[in-house]
Amino acid sequence: MKVLVIEDDPGIIEVVSLCFQLRWSGTIVVSASTGNKGLELVETESPDVVILDIGLPDVDGYQILKEIRRFSDVPVLMLTVRSEDTDIARGLELGADDYITKPFSHIELIARVQAVLRRAQGLPVTDEERPFISGKLSVDFNRNEVMLDGNLIKLTSTERKLLYHLIRNEGRILSHESLLTKVWGDSYVDARDLLRVHIQHLRQKLEDNIESPNVIVTEHGIGYKFIRPAGS
Repeated sequence: MKVLVIEDDPGIIEVVSLCFQLRWSGTIVVSASTGNKGLELVETESPDVVILDIGLPDVDGYQILKEIRRFSDVPVLMLTVRSEDTDIARGLELGADDYITKPFSHIELIARVQAVLRRAQGLPVTDEERPFISGKLSVDFNRNEVMLDGNLIKLTSTERKLLYHLIRNEGRILSHESLLTKVWGDSYVDARDLLRVHIQHLRQKLEDNIESPNVIVTEHGIGYKFIRPAGS
């Protein structure tokens, strides 16, 4: 496995490297102390996961994340000293898979990296999994393709997995806890804000009405339900 750490504090890079060597001795850790160099390494090194600091000396981590998402679906874990909900939400809205706040324990870091890597491995489907087709929406889970009105829609691995569980439970309410456990794992059972942000992204990409959604419907205080799009 290869990990890219974009962080200007040598001490943090050393700690992260040690964490991975203790857990996965064969891990290759590459690092960049500036955002622009980190962006270059995402392209040239093809890492399996990126750990990205928000406070970089040249360009802030949010902008680097935005640039990464223009060409790569690599799992990104934001590293920050900030813990405000608005900062966390901004990172998730720009495409981060998760975040961790400094100072952190090696156990927490490894657990979060394992979680984002599991989600990036793909969807829990078999060769017999049939495509979902309804109206303008077509989803082929085996090929990881989502089409809307004939156009390919780019989803992150987390969004694809979330959509999978929603569609496969069409018409049924899935609780917040159930979706969080299925998509992120048991340790995220209370992370409703994380789920809310990804649901909103999914609605936007599927052109669901944000103010009054008709496809991914909110059941207030309970969870979400997928409704077959009109025109089926």
